[in-house]
Amino acid sequence: MKLEDKVAIITGATGDIGTSTAIKFLDEGAKLMLAGRSEKKLEALAAKLNKNGSVHYLSGDLTQESDVENLINETVSKFDRLDVMFANAGFEGITAPLVDQTLDDFTSVLEINVIGVWLCIKHAAKAMKENKGDSSIIVTSSGAGVLGYEGAGPYIASKHAVNGLVKAGAAELASSGIRINVAAPGPIDNRMMNDLAKSLNPDDPSLVRAAFEQKIPMQRWGRNEEVANLVAFLASGESTFCTGGVYMVDGGMTATL
Repeated sequence: MKLEDKVAIITGATGDIGTSTAIKFLDEGAKLMLAGRSEKKLEALAAKLNKNGSVHYLSGDLTQESDVENLINETVSKFDRLDVMFANAGFEGITAPLVDQTLDDFTSVLEINVIGVWLCIKHAAKAMKENKGDSSIIVTSSGAGVLGYEGAGPYIASKHAVNGLVKAGAAELASSGIRINVAAPGPIDNRMMNDLAKSLNPDDPSLVRAAFEQKIPMQRWGRNEEVANLVAFLASGESTFCTGGVYMVDGGMTATL
């Protein structure tokens, strides 16, 4: 029970990685506040996962500071504290060359992936300082945060920015007992990656999948549960000397490119 009695927020909770992490956190003894845009999806997920009142949910727009403040306040009101923030919500944007991306295309990705993450870090840290002990913030980035490739300029820019935010946060928050790290998935077998494959090759997405696999030393896509295992480690007391790190979950892909 690595997270026994820990209180955690998971944003983007109804996505594949968010849901897998919620299951893992509950198995490790945590109490959860699930966050996302769709109240209907959150309600269904909370009903599926709830154990003895240990799961609550709140819908909102994480690009709005008032909604993020409300999320933190509701969590503390329900559970009396906040120990873990998993800032997982993200948006891949459209696949198109940089010269064809519109201003709205670019800013919509940055608002969710960078501004939303910064607001979660900002307000979670304020609440966590009350703990006067070990707390953990984990941010979902991507292999795109250390690499570049065609067609995803706004997404790649946003994930590079997130990695920088985490490094700045590590320097600023360590004296308050708050650790902050990045979980950076490579190709994971979920909705986002499968949609990306379809956008890159609508006629035969399997060719995109095969091309990714050729670049991964482990010769396969990852599983959502494998990302959740890393996040649980970074949330737990087993990682108390880890802060400012970018931890890849990519089967060795970025190590060999």
